[in-house]
Parts: sequence; structure tokens; C-alpha cells
Amino acid sequence: LNEEFHSAAKNTLIISVTATIVSTICATLAAIGMTRVKPWRGLAAAFMIINLPLMVPEIITAVATLSFFALIAGTLGLNFGIGNLILAHTVFCIPFAYMPIRARLEDMDLTLEYAAADLYATPWNAFKRITLPLLVPGIMSGAALAFIVSFDDFTITQLVAGPGQTTLPLYIWNQIRRPMTPEINAISTILLLVSILFVSVSFLIARRRAK
Repeated sequence: LNEEFHSAAKNTLIISVTATIVSTICATLAAIGMTRVKPWRGLAAAFMIINLPLMVPEIITAVATLSFFALIAGTLGLNFGIGNLILAHTVFCIPFAYMPIRARLEDMDLTLEYAAADLYATPWNAFKRITLPLLVPGIMSGAALAFIVSFDDFTITQLVAGPGQTTLPLYIWNQIRRPMTPEINAISTILLLVSILFVSVSFLIARRRAK
């Protein structure tokens, strides 16, 4: 495998792992804030904004993201390099991580938290010892979905990526316009297996959570 492939694989892992971590943290905080606070007037609007990437075609999200970075570069002269891709993937992955985490929070028995409060546990101790351990399956499921969405993304990456920021989906796209080689078949198979693995992990976690 050539140096271009190694660079694409490295970029893919850096982007997908970073985007997964950041989006999962943001999704967890958002889910806790949306389910553990008193209803307020903007709650429905906040829910819609969080899930907006799921409601519109990905190409629209990609064009909007590209326009945003172009505006930032034009007005402030800022270019974050691969950070642009990480930020774009993070925003796109948040709703994929958010939904399993919120579902887990809504399934949790609130009487456990109330009991902890009755035993004079501080809100932080109650969260650390009760809420967070019960929330881990939802977080893992959301992180798995976020990772595979970022790992396989083509549309947003194609528009936002700059020079030297090729990822594996872009690498495969560039190669299939040439005569097919065993190398491309192998890489495509690896991507497919990784996708199946993470989707299966997310499904098994969700199934275990439902029992």
C-alpha cells in the first residue's frame, strides 16, 4: 500500500476518533440538559436544532458547512486545516450520538436519583455513582454510531476537505475512476467490515439495554 493510502487512513482515524469523542460528550451534555431540567419554552426548538442534520439532506449540510468555513476564512482569515473537517464531522455526528443517549436517559428509573438525594448525596455524587454508570450503554451505543458515520462520510468530506486532507472514502473514490485493482477491493472490504462491526456493536448494546 502506498503513502497516499497511509495518509488517508491516518486522516480518517484522526477525524473520526476526535469527532466521535467530542460529539459524544456534546450529545451527553445535551441529552442530560434536555431530560433533567424543567420544561422551558425553547425546548422543542433546541431539540429540532440538535437533530437538524438528520432532517435535511446531507448535501445541504455539506454546502452550509462549506459556506460557513468560507465566510470565516474570508472575513477573519482563519483556516483550521484538518480542524475544519473535525468540526464539520462533529456537528454532523451529534444527533447520531444524541438519540441513543437520550433514549437511555428516558428509560432510567428516576426514583434511584431521588433516593440518592434523600440520602443526602450531592447532585454530582448522585450523577457519578448512579446516573453515569446506568448511562454508559447509551453513551457507548451513541459513540459507535457517531464513529461509523464519521468514518464512512463522503459528502461532507468531499466539499470541506482541503489539500492533503484525503480520507479513505475520498481515496477509494479517486481510485475507482481508474482501472480497479485488488488494493481497492481490499480497502473497500475493510471499510465494509468496520461498518458492520460498529453497527453490530451498537445494536447489541441497544438490545442488551432493552432487556
